[in-house]
Amino acid sequence: MLSSAIAIILVLGGLIFFHELGHFSVARAFGVGIRTFSLGFGPALYKFKRGRTEYKLSAIPLGGYVSMVGESPDDDINSPENQEFTEADSFVRRKPWQRICIVAAGPVANLLLAFLIYWALFFANGQFQLLPEVGNIRPDSPAAVAGIQKGDSITSISGVQIHYWEDISKNIAKSQGKELNIVVQRDGKNMAFNVTPSLLSRKNIFGEDEKTYLIGIQAAGKTEKIELGLVGSAPAALEQTWDMTVLTVEGFIKLIERVIPAETVGGPIMIAQLVSQQAEQGIVAVLALAALISINLGVLNLLPIPVLDGGHLVMLIYEMVVGKPVPAKVMDYSIRVGIFLLLTLMVWATFNDVRRL
Repeated sequence: MLSSAIAIILVLGGLIFFHELGHFSVARAFGVGIRTFSLGFGPALYKFKRGRTEYKLSAIPLGGYVSMVGESPDDDINSPENQEFTEADSFVRRKPWQRICIVAAGPVANLLLAFLIYWALFFANGQFQLLPEVGNIRPDSPAAVAGIQKGDSITSISGVQIHYWEDISKNIAKSQGKELNIVVQRDGKNMAFNVTPSLLSRKNIFGEDEKTYLIGIQAAGKTEKIELGLVGSAPAALEQTWDMTVLTVEGFIKLIERVIPAETVGGPIMIAQLVSQQAEQGIVAVLALAALISINLGVLNLLPIPVLDGGHLVMLIYEMVVGKPVPAKVMDYSIRVGIFLLLTLMVWATFNDVRRL
């Protein structure tokens, strides 16, 4: 069993560190001077210098940071801490598209990390798919009226071969209410039924009512493990990363629309609790959660809020389109607003965390 404390440090620290590693790697590739690259925060437990960059292992292992030359407007190239660097090493001397790449590298690194975790999990554990066996059938539903029974295994829908339960859901949803010819296997024999889906309301993952075509059946819950192999695991991991990213973006939108209550927002305490709970289930559960948190961290940092990577990207895109930087007063005001919004969010998330204890 993975120690909860170690799991929390590895997940929270590792994800933020990987984010900063993305910024660091691309900045170095474009020749930006790096003063410091630290694993962790606070006093340095161990440090060494390689080239002009100081590498640190710091006391608080929850993340890390990169200190780039010319990263902030008030970074004086003639200051003592920049004595080994020249104006040519400055971040602001890079072309707008290069700075965009550097800023975007952090969130992209988080998405890449999630992909790599999913790839490893699919390779090590395979993929489980629901078999197309019918479990419960709603009384008076189209399936029940047609004669489909519990235990039937659906083999095709209107000529389309069915391999797993998700194939059933997709074909019924896109039927647009047209009659379907559903072939099932029952007691070793094939039987065909004509079923017309009904447009019904059901709850989506966010608790909203949505209309979709259904025939009133549920899966029996039986699964099959598919061994994907090293190469086959990559597209499965890419699809999982994409699906979770889309779901995360939709989640942020639903939060703004107040579909998701603001009381559900959590911070570091809630994340630590989730990691601790998953640690009791083992390394696979921790890694799956780490991938999901990494995606959330990447998407969160892409929000167009000043002081977040997304806010910086908006300003850099403006500079690239207009041909000149955002006016200093506008940038200063937007940063103040961004800090206020971020602090408000952090306080609210922490308040929710404490209230749930």
